[in-house]
Amino acid sequence: MSEENKDLQELKVGDTVTGTIIKLEDKQVLVDIGYKTEGILPIGELSSMHVESTADVVKEGDSVTLKVKKVEDDEIILSKKAVDAEAAWEDLETKHKNGEVFETIVKEVVKGGLVVDVGLRGFIPASLVETYFVEDFSEYLNKPLTVKIADLDRDQNRIILSHRAVAEAEANARKNDILQSLEPGQVLEGTVQRITSFGAFVDLGGVDGLVHISQLAHEHVAKASDVVSEGDKINVEILSVDRDNERISLSHKNTLPGPWTDIENQISAGSTVEGTVKRLVNFGAFVEILPGVEGLVHISQIANRHIGTPQEVLEIGQKVNVKVLDVNEKDERISLSIKELEQEQEEKEYKQYEKVEDQSGFQLGDVIGDKLDKYKK
Repeated sequence: MSEENKDLQELKVGDTVTGTIIKLEDKQVLVDIGYKTEGILPIGELSSMHVESTADVVKEGDSVTLKVKKVEDDEIILSKKAVDAEAAWEDLETKHKNGEVFETIVKEVVKGGLVVDVGLRGFIPASLVETYFVEDFSEYLNKPLTVKIADLDRDQNRIILSHRAVAEAEANARKNDILQSLEPGQVLEGTVQRITSFGAFVDLGGVDGLVHISQLAHEHVAKASDVVSEGDKINVEILSVDRDNERISLSHKNTLPGPWTDIENQISAGSTVEGTVKRLVNFGAFVEILPGVEGLVHISQIANRHIGTPQEVLEIGQKVNVKVLDVNEKDERISLSIKELEQEQEEKEYKQYEKVEDQSGFQLGDVIGDKLDKYKK
């Protein structure tokens, strides 16, 4: 049927006509469709959505395309909703076929989800609103939302939409972009998302990477929660990226000043420090002199005598004083000696002995001298 207006007698239900809005009333709108009587457009036929006032949808002077719903006793009942619905269904079917993302407005918050205006009454179930749980949907009212069609059935008049699908697609796109941009050696800021027994997962802005517990700090870490908490912002270095399996290995330790950093200004050759024996090997003993910093006492520097094994003199956990022979920050090596301290101590004791002996000699001479003087008198 063409949209050209015909004589009233020729109008029948289902015809499409064009007209001009001439009057707005509370429950209906009067439309001039070029006949001796105005057409009536009830408020319920204005839109598929709930309408509070006719002025919310149309205004006087608007040109509208309408469908004839009823012709009876010179009364013509018209529908804008029916015309809009046909166009909306065609548009929605195209969007559904193409998987199109489009924007709609939330019109109602109802039990179980959101009602939106897609030219028809569309529904977004609560589970399809976001990728996370939403307790209160009131903030969505009258706000735009990007959606995809999840299910469409014209016969059942069912239109199910999803914003979650859009959010997931965007998140996957961001994740892919990030995965492609990451390279070993990069240092980024991330947010600790989850802590496990073997480390911490850190969000890098859309993709998570794992900081293994061994990469959280320079010192030994018993529990990841001893170092970081969920929500913490931390710097991490990219160790490796497996794009196919979306696995990213990270290090927090590498972004922290190491125990050897600036060590030459903390420990100098010739100084004496206290340390703890950490390991005994056949060629010597490793002694921790600062947290995370171990130096080697070569077996030849352990005692002021020949020994077969370090275990003859030292045991793990023993506190010892050592002399620093050499410090190499670049190679993270420190050479230590216990023997030199022993030798210095022996020399010191011998000199003290000589001093005492000398003093005793003078005192004895003085005494003898005094007695000889008496005898001479």
